[in-house]
Parts: sequence; C-alpha cells; structure tokens
Amino acid sequence: MTDILARARSIALDRGEGLSEADLLEVLQLDDDHLPELLDLAHQVRLRWCGEEVEIEGIISLKTGGCPEDCHFCSQSGLFESPVRSVQLDIAELVEAAKQTQKTGATEFCIVAAVKGPDERLMTQLEEAIAAVRAEVDINISVSVGILTPAQVARLNAAGVKRYNHNLESARSFFPQVATTHTWDDRHRTLELVRDAGIEVCSGGILGMGESLAQRAEFAVQLAAFAPEEVPVNFLDPRPGTPFADRPLIDAPDALRATAMLRFAMPRTTLRFGGGRELTLGDLGVEKGLQGGANALIVGNYLTTLGRPMERDLDMLEGLRIPIKAVGQVI
Repeated sequence: MTDILARARSIALDRGEGLSEADLLEVLQLDDDHLPELLDLAHQVRLRWCGEEVEIEGIISLKTGGCPEDCHFCSQSGLFESPVRSVQLDIAELVEAAKQTQKTGATEFCIVAAVKGPDERLMTQLEEAIAAVRAEVDINISVSVGILTPAQVARLNAAGVKRYNHNLESARSFFPQVATTHTWDDRHRTLELVRDAGIEVCSGGILGMGESLAQRAEFAVQLAAFAPEEVPVNFLDPRPGTPFADRPLIDAPDALRATAMLRFAMPRTTLRFGGGRELTLGDLGVEKGLQGGANALIVGNYLTTLGRPMERDLDMLEGLRIPIKAVGQVI
C-alpha cells in the first residue's frame, strides 16, 4: 500500500476527517495500478460514515434557457448559439413531475431555474410551486435558482425548502475561465447565507473543464470547508455552441480517482453522480463509482441533456444489491 492510501485509511476511514489539499493531490496522482485499491478504500469510507444506502433524486427545470450569464459549459446561456431555448413549466406540470419522481423511490425533488438570481415573479412562482408539491407529494424539496439575497433565503426557508443547490463549479483559481459575468465569491456568499439560515447546503461542480489536478484538489478542500450535506459530481458534457464545446471528455480512470478523492475530502457527505456520467463512465464505471465513494444519483434526464432511463439505474442498484434510502431517513 502506498503512503497516501495508508494516510487516507487513518484519516478518512478511521477518524472520518478530510484529507489535506496536498494529500488529495497525491490521490489524484496515483497510477492506474492502484485504482482498484483506491476505490475499495473510498467505498469503505462511504460505508462507514454514510451507510450502505444510495439516495436518488429527480430534477426538473421551472425555467429553461435564456440565462443572462456566460457559464462556458452551459447551453442555457442566452449569450451563446446553443440549441436550448427558453421554456417555462406551470405548477401542475411540476406537481406531476414530483409524483413521478416519488414513484421511483427518490427522496428528493429539485426545482431549478436558469437565472442569475430570482426576480419577484420567479420567487412568487417558486413559493406557489413548493406549496403545491408539499400538499400532494411526500418528498424533500430542493431548489436551485442562482444567487440569492438574504430576504430571498428567508422566504425559501419559510416555504419549506430543505436543501439549496448552488454549485461552486470549480476551484476559485480556475473559475475566471468558467464564467465572467459573476464571480466565485458571488456564489460563495449565497452558500454562506443559505448555511446561516439553517437550510442544507448542496454544492459541487463539473470535472473536466480544463482544470489541473492541483485545482481539483483545491476545489475539494474549498467545498469541504462548507461541510455540505450534498456534493453533485458532474463531468463535462461538451455542449454545441458553448465555449467548451470542443473540450475533451475526462478519462474514466481520472473521473473515478476524482470521485474517490472527493470522498476522502468529505467522508460524511452525500456524493451524487449527475450530468455527464453516462458519457464519461458508462454503465460499468457508474457501478465502480458507486462502489468507490459515490452514494447518490440523479435519475432520469438532466437540465439540458438526456440521462439514461431511470429504470436502468433502479435495475442497476437492485443488481448491485444497494438499498435506496427512503423518505424520512436522515440525509
């Protein structure tokens, strides 16, 4: 066993503490020969500090496309020549989507809007939608609507939002290459407001946008500083018309190393595979990831890209004999 795996076993597995940035970089630099051992140790950490259950989540967009921001990976930006156009759902459609999500066994339903931050009209729609879903569906509600003010955080808290998603996306040092119309610190401030209000924090990002291994380790410790309840782990799916359209896919072994690295950074956090996992990992890689640190999935389609049919994910979990976490369990 290499020294770094021995340290990870002592710190992350035995004590449930996150590794240092330098240690996390060493994890990312391990060669392929050590990958099986690395994934096995990450799985042990996950089982010890998170349990064996996997949490699944459905996601739906209240407002798609037409966003004024220039996030270079995103086809929802109104600044790029991408195929996504502005679409808005009504509340009845959201309630039906929540019902369908609940039928899969999902514990969480996330309502998303492509905006820099919500205006008054969107805030009112969100409050109405949350009330309608809570009245008819027994499921935890998450929201992701960009940068918030203190007053907006208070309103979402009063509406019954359990968890707020706002991804840091990448390391602070790399973020200027990801977006220029807002800053990493803008995103960070929203997460501070959410945490201070008592709403659970969900924040992750996208791997494979051109960041270095050192910046992946930097990103992990910056996320870990928030002790987020959930970290979405996405892999770049280069979208036509965006500045990142020609970026290469991250290699599957690198993606699995990064997943294990995130588990060692945050032993007690829910790591949720999201967008890009089909392209980057394929079926076998997703299985390895769920047995190598990850313990949650977004099922069905994503915001602007197709996922695989949720039945396939449910069949996969059954085949692996991984139980699905039920609504009402501590997340």
